[in-house]
Amino acid sequence: MDFDNPHVRKWFTLAPLGLLLIGAGVSFIGEATIRKQDDRPWFLLGTVGLVLLNAGLSVFGDAVKERFFVDLQERGLL
Repeated sequence: MDFDNPHVRKWFTLAPLGLLLIGAGVSFIGEATIRKQDDRPWFLLGTVGLVLLNAGLSVFGDAVKERFFVDLQERGLL
């Protein structure tokens, strides 16, 4: 893997960050669900969870795009 390639560096950074955000979002949503079931305040926690989940999906999607560019470069198509 050529870490001088900007697409590789972006992919290497964005993929774990996206997965981390997705996991955090799912955890927050799960906690909000438990709080709602126990009649405790849950709305803010659930909203933050949805924001984190969607941000993680967006960041991970960008990572997939960068990896696609790396594959195209390796095949000589870009």
